[in-house]
Amino acid sequence: MKFTNSPMQEVSLNNRKIFIKRDDLLDINFSGNKARKFYYFYKNDFKNVKKLISYGSAQANSLYSMSVLAKLRNWDLDFYVKHISSYLKENPQGNYKASLENAANIIEKDVEDLNDYISKNLLQKDVLYIQEGGRVFEASFGIKILAQEIKDWQIKNNINDMIVCLPSGTGTTALFLQKYLDCEVITCSCVGKDDYLKKQFFMLESDENNHPLILKSTKNYHFGKLYLEFYEMYKKLKKETKIEFDLLYDPLGFITLINSKYFESDKTIVYIHQGGLLGNQSMIKRYERKINFKK
Repeated sequence: MKFTNSPMQEVSLNNRKIFIKRDDLLDINFSGNKARKFYYFYKNDFKNVKKLISYGSAQANSLYSMSVLAKLRNWDLDFYVKHISSYLKENPQGNYKASLENAANIIEKDVEDLNDYISKNLLQKDVLYIQEGGRVFEASFGIKILAQEIKDWQIKNNINDMIVCLPSGTGTTALFLQKYLDCEVITCSCVGKDDYLKKQFFMLESDENNHPLILKSTKNYHFGKLYLEFYEMYKKLKKETKIEFDLLYDPLGFITLINSKYFESDKTIVYIHQGGLLGNQSMIKRYERKINFKK
Protein backbone atom coordinates (compact mmCIF):
# COMPACT_ATOMS: atom_id res chain seq x y z
CA MET A 1 0.00 0.00 0.00
CA LYS A 2 1.43 3.33 -1.06
CA PHE A 3 1.00 6.08 1.55
CA THR A 4 3.98 8.32 0.71
CA ASN A 5 6.02 9.77 -2.17
CA SER A 6 3.24 10.93 -4.48
CA PRO A 7 4.39 12.45 -7.79
CA MET A 8 4.51 16.16 -8.62
CA GLN A 9 2.91 17.05 -11.96
CA GLU A 10 3.27 20.25 -13.97
CA VAL A 11 0.05 21.50 -15.56
CA SER A 12 -1.29 24.63 -17.20
CA LEU A 13 -4.38 26.44 -15.94
CA ASN A 14 -5.57 29.71 -17.51
CA ASN A 15 -2.22 29.70 -19.37
CA ARG A 16 -0.41 29.74 -16.02
CA LYS A 17 2.02 27.00 -15.01
CA ILE A 18 1.34 25.36 -11.66
CA PHE A 19 2.38 22.12 -10.02
CA ILE A 20 0.01 19.53 -8.57
CA LYS A 21 1.15 17.31 -5.72
CA ARG A 22 -0.73 14.17 -6.72
CA ASP A 23 -1.72 12.75 -3.35
CA ASP A 24 -4.79 11.36 -5.12
CA LEU A 25 -2.43 8.77 -6.62
CA LEU A 26 -1.55 7.28 -3.25
CA ASP A 27 -3.31 4.06 -2.24
CA ILE A 28 -6.88 4.15 -3.59
CA ASN A 29 -8.33 3.46 -0.14
CA PHE A 30 -6.22 6.08 1.64
CA SER A 31 -5.70 8.61 -1.12
CA GLY A 32 -5.30 12.31 -0.53
CA ASN A 33 -5.04 14.01 2.82
CA LYS A 34 -6.49 11.03 4.69
CA ALA A 35 -3.44 8.98 3.70
CA ARG A 36 -1.33 11.62 5.44
CA LYS A 37 -3.63 12.25 8.41
CA PHE A 38 -4.17 8.60 9.30
CA TYR A 39 -0.65 7.37 8.54
CA TYR A 40 0.26 7.47 12.24
CA PHE A 41 -2.61 5.14 13.11
CA TYR A 42 -1.59 2.73 10.36
CA LYS A 43 2.12 2.64 11.26
CA ASN A 44 1.92 2.47 15.05
CA ASP A 45 0.76 -0.28 17.36
CA PHE A 46 -2.45 0.05 19.39
CA LYS A 47 -2.55 -3.24 21.28
CA ASN A 48 -5.57 -2.47 23.45
CA VAL A 49 -7.77 -0.86 20.81
CA LYS A 50 -10.82 -2.80 19.64
CA LYS A 51 -12.98 0.02 18.33
CA LEU A 52 -12.45 3.21 16.34
CA ILE A 53 -14.96 6.02 16.89
CA SER A 54 -15.40 9.21 14.89
CA TYR A 55 -18.11 11.46 13.47
CA GLY A 56 -18.96 13.68 10.53
CA SER A 57 -21.02 13.50 7.36
CA ALA A 58 -22.48 10.31 5.92
CA GLN A 59 -20.54 11.04 2.73
CA ALA A 60 -17.30 12.16 4.40
CA ASN A 61 -14.01 11.07 2.86
CA SER A 62 -12.79 10.39 6.38
CA LEU A 63 -15.61 7.87 6.92
CA TYR A 64 -14.41 5.69 4.05
CA SER A 65 -10.73 5.94 4.96
CA MET A 66 -11.52 5.08 8.59
CA SER A 67 -13.55 2.09 7.47
CA VAL A 68 -10.50 0.84 5.57
CA LEU A 69 -8.21 1.56 8.53
CA ALA A 70 -10.53 -0.30 10.91
CA LYS A 71 -10.71 -3.26 8.54
CA LEU A 72 -6.92 -3.41 8.24
CA ARG A 73 -6.47 -3.24 12.00
CA ASN A 74 -9.37 -5.60 12.77
CA TRP A 75 -11.23 -2.90 14.70
CA ASP A 76 -14.90 -2.09 14.78
CA LEU A 77 -15.82 1.37 13.48
CA ASP A 78 -18.66 3.41 14.96
CA PHE A 79 -19.11 6.57 12.91
CA TYR A 80 -21.71 9.05 14.19
CA VAL A 81 -23.68 11.35 11.93
CA LYS A 82 -26.47 13.78 12.72
CA HIS A 83 -28.59 12.74 9.77
CA ILE A 84 -28.66 10.34 6.82
CA SER A 85 -31.04 11.35 4.04
CA SER A 86 -33.75 8.91 3.08
CA TYR A 87 -32.48 9.09 -0.52
CA LEU A 88 -29.00 7.94 0.53
CA LYS A 89 -30.40 5.15 2.68
CA GLU A 90 -32.47 3.90 -0.23
CA ASN A 91 -29.72 4.51 -2.82
CA PRO A 92 -26.35 3.87 -1.10
CA GLN A 93 -23.45 5.33 -3.07
CA GLY A 94 -20.03 6.93 -2.77
CA ASN A 95 -18.24 6.97 0.57
CA TYR A 96 -21.39 5.88 2.42
CA LYS A 97 -21.85 2.72 0.37
CA ALA A 98 -18.15 1.80 0.37
CA SER A 99 -17.98 2.26 4.15
CA LEU A 100 -20.99 0.01 4.73
CA GLU A 101 -19.29 -2.62 2.57
CA ASN A 102 -16.32 -2.37 4.95
CA ALA A 103 -18.67 -3.12 7.88
CA ALA A 104 -18.73 0.42 9.28
CA ASN A 105 -21.45 1.11 11.83
CA ILE A 106 -22.90 4.44 10.69
CA ILE A 107 -25.03 5.69 13.55
CA GLU A 108 -27.51 8.56 13.43
CA LYS A 109 -27.48 10.67 16.60
CA ASP A 110 -29.54 13.84 16.74
CA VAL A 111 -27.48 15.87 19.19
CA GLU A 112 -26.16 19.40 18.86
CA ASP A 113 -22.49 18.52 19.45
CA LEU A 114 -21.34 15.04 18.42
CA ASN A 115 -17.83 15.62 19.75
CA ASP A 116 -19.24 16.49 23.16
CA TYR A 117 -21.59 13.49 23.12
CA ILE A 118 -18.82 11.04 22.20
CA SER A 119 -16.32 12.51 24.68
CA LYS A 120 -18.76 12.28 27.59
CA ASN A 121 -20.41 8.94 26.84
CA LEU A 122 -18.41 6.60 24.62
CA LEU A 123 -14.71 6.74 25.44
CA GLN A 124 -13.39 3.52 26.97
CA LYS A 125 -9.92 2.00 27.33
CA ASP A 126 -10.35 -0.07 24.18
CA VAL A 127 -11.58 2.88 22.06
CA LEU A 128 -9.51 5.02 19.71
CA TYR A 129 -11.24 8.34 19.08
CA ILE A 130 -10.34 10.44 16.04
CA GLN A 131 -12.11 13.77 15.77
CA GLU A 132 -13.97 14.90 12.66
CA GLY A 133 -11.88 14.99 9.51
CA GLY A 134 -8.76 13.77 11.32
CA ARG A 135 -8.31 16.97 13.34
CA VAL A 136 -5.82 15.45 15.80
CA PHE A 137 -2.18 16.08 16.71
CA GLU A 138 -1.24 12.63 15.41
CA ALA A 139 -2.08 13.84 11.89
CA SER A 140 1.17 15.83 11.97
CA PHE A 141 3.13 12.56 11.66
CA GLY A 142 2.07 11.97 8.05
CA ILE A 143 1.79 15.63 7.08
CA LYS A 144 5.39 16.20 8.14
CA ILE A 145 6.40 13.51 5.64
CA LEU A 146 4.36 15.31 2.96
CA ALA A 147 6.15 18.57 3.80
CA GLN A 148 9.53 16.85 3.47
CA GLU A 149 8.58 15.46 0.06
CA ILE A 150 7.72 18.98 -1.09
CA LYS A 151 11.01 20.31 0.32
CA ASP A 152 13.00 17.60 -1.45
CA TRP A 153 11.29 18.41 -4.76
CA GLN A 154 11.91 22.13 -4.21
CA ILE A 155 15.63 21.59 -3.60
CA LYS A 156 16.01 19.16 -6.49
CA ASN A 157 14.42 21.67 -8.89
CA ASN A 158 16.20 24.72 -7.42
CA ILE A 159 12.98 26.58 -6.66
CA ASN A 160 13.30 29.55 -4.32
CA ASP A 161 10.02 31.46 -4.39
CA MET A 162 7.32 28.87 -3.75
CA ILE A 163 3.82 28.96 -2.33
CA VAL A 164 1.72 25.94 -1.35
CA CYS A 165 -2.06 26.06 -1.78
CA LEU A 166 -4.91 23.78 -0.69
CA PRO A 167 -8.54 24.15 0.41
CA SER A 168 -9.51 23.45 4.02
CA GLY A 169 -12.22 21.67 5.96
CA THR A 170 -10.79 21.48 9.47
CA GLY A 171 -7.56 23.00 8.14
CA THR A 172 -5.41 20.29 9.73
CA THR A 173 -3.31 19.58 6.63
CA ALA A 174 -2.76 23.27 5.85
CA LEU A 175 -1.85 24.03 9.45
CA PHE A 176 0.81 21.36 9.80
CA LEU A 177 2.20 22.07 6.33
CA GLN A 178 2.71 25.69 7.38
CA LYS A 179 4.44 24.49 10.53
CA TYR A 180 6.87 22.24 8.65
CA LEU A 181 7.47 24.22 5.45
CA ASP A 182 9.63 27.32 5.07
CA CYS A 183 7.37 28.85 2.42
CA GLU A 184 3.94 30.45 2.75
CA VAL A 185 0.89 28.15 2.79
CA ILE A 186 -2.42 29.60 1.63
CA THR A 187 -5.86 28.08 2.04
CA CYS A 188 -9.58 28.89 2.00
CA SER A 189 -12.54 28.01 4.21
CA CYS A 190 -14.78 25.38 2.65
CA VAL A 191 -16.86 24.06 5.56
CA GLY A 192 -17.54 27.18 7.62
CA LYS A 193 -16.58 30.82 7.58
CA ASP A 194 -13.05 32.08 8.16
CA ASP A 195 -13.54 32.46 11.91
CA TYR A 196 -14.56 28.79 12.11
CA LEU A 197 -11.36 27.75 10.32
CA LYS A 198 -9.27 29.99 12.56
CA LYS A 199 -10.83 28.31 15.58
CA GLN A 200 -9.80 24.91 14.17
CA PHE A 201 -6.23 26.17 13.82
CA PHE A 202 -6.07 27.29 17.43
CA MET A 203 -7.32 23.90 18.63
CA LEU A 204 -4.08 22.38 17.31
CA GLU A 205 -1.60 25.28 17.36
CA SER A 206 -1.63 28.22 19.76
CA ASP A 207 1.14 30.12 17.95
CA GLU A 208 -0.58 32.16 15.25
CA ASN A 209 2.74 32.55 13.44
CA ASN A 210 2.37 28.90 12.44
CA HIS A 211 -1.09 29.40 10.95
CA PRO A 212 -1.53 29.40 7.15
CA LEU A 213 -3.00 32.41 5.37
CA ILE A 214 -6.75 32.19 4.77
CA LEU A 215 -7.67 33.70 1.40
CA LYS A 216 -10.91 35.63 1.31
CA SER A 217 -13.65 34.22 -0.90
CA THR A 218 -15.54 36.55 -3.25
CA LYS A 219 -18.81 34.86 -2.29
CA ASN A 220 -20.31 33.28 0.82
CA TYR A 221 -20.61 29.59 -0.09
CA HIS A 222 -22.40 26.98 2.02
CA PHE A 223 -20.69 23.63 2.35
CA GLY A 224 -22.38 20.81 0.45
CA LYS A 225 -24.67 23.12 -1.49
CA LEU A 226 -24.54 22.92 -5.29
CA TYR A 227 -23.07 25.86 -7.19
CA LEU A 228 -22.89 25.76 -10.97
CA GLU A 229 -19.58 27.67 -10.90
CA PHE A 230 -18.15 24.75 -8.90
CA TYR A 231 -19.28 22.27 -11.54
CA GLU A 232 -17.92 24.50 -14.31
CA MET A 233 -14.56 24.75 -12.51
CA TYR A 234 -14.53 20.95 -12.05
CA LYS A 235 -15.00 20.49 -15.82
CA LYS A 236 -12.47 23.20 -16.64
CA LEU A 237 -9.83 21.57 -14.42
CA LYS A 238 -10.45 18.18 -15.97
CA LYS A 239 -10.18 19.61 -19.49
CA GLU A 240 -7.10 21.80 -18.98
CA THR A 241 -5.08 19.70 -16.54
CA LYS A 242 -6.37 16.21 -17.49
CA ILE A 243 -6.78 15.58 -13.74
CA GLU A 244 -10.02 14.89 -11.90
CA PHE A 245 -10.47 16.89 -8.71
CA ASP A 246 -13.00 16.59 -5.92
CA LEU A 247 -16.29 18.51 -6.28
CA LEU A 248 -16.67 19.68 -2.68
CA TYR A 249 -13.36 21.36 -1.90
CA ASP A 250 -11.22 21.83 -5.01
CA PRO A 251 -13.56 24.03 -7.07
CA LEU A 252 -13.61 26.63 -4.29
CA GLY A 253 -9.88 26.13 -3.75
CA PHE A 254 -9.11 26.94 -7.38
CA ILE A 255 -11.67 29.74 -7.69
CA THR A 256 -10.15 31.44 -4.65
CA LEU A 257 -6.59 30.87 -5.86
CA ILE A 258 -7.27 32.20 -9.37
CA ASN A 259 -8.90 35.34 -7.94
CA SER A 260 -5.98 35.99 -5.59
CA LYS A 261 -2.86 38.08 -6.13
CA TYR A 262 -0.75 34.92 -5.93
CA PHE A 263 -2.05 33.56 -9.23
CA GLU A 264 -0.85 36.72 -10.99
CA SER A 265 2.52 36.65 -9.24
CA ASP A 266 5.76 35.01 -10.37
CA LYS A 267 5.75 32.59 -7.47
CA THR A 268 5.89 28.85 -8.10
CA ILE A 269 2.51 27.50 -7.03
CA VAL A 270 2.18 23.97 -5.66
CA TYR A 271 -1.42 22.83 -5.24
CA ILE A 272 -2.04 19.80 -3.03
CA HIS A 273 -4.51 17.36 -4.55
CA GLN A 274 -6.25 15.91 -1.51
CA GLY A 275 -8.14 13.06 -3.13
CA GLY A 276 -11.78 12.57 -2.16
CA LEU A 277 -12.78 11.39 -5.62
CA LEU A 278 -15.07 8.63 -4.40
CA GLY A 279 -17.49 11.31 -3.24
CA ASN A 280 -17.76 12.59 -6.82
CA GLN A 281 -20.03 9.67 -7.68
CA SER A 282 -22.93 11.13 -5.73
CA MET A 283 -21.98 14.78 -6.32
CA ILE A 284 -22.01 14.44 -10.12
CA LYS A 285 -25.46 12.84 -9.99
CA ARG A 286 -26.70 15.72 -7.84
CA TYR A 287 -25.30 18.29 -10.29
CA GLU A 288 -26.81 16.48 -13.25
CA ARG A 289 -30.22 16.47 -11.59
CA LYS A 290 -29.90 20.18 -10.79
CA ILE A 291 -28.79 21.11 -14.31
CA ASN A 292 -31.57 19.09 -15.93
CA PHE A 293 -34.10 20.63 -13.57
CA LYS A 294 -32.95 24.13 -14.50
CA LYS A 295 -33.25 23.32 -18.19
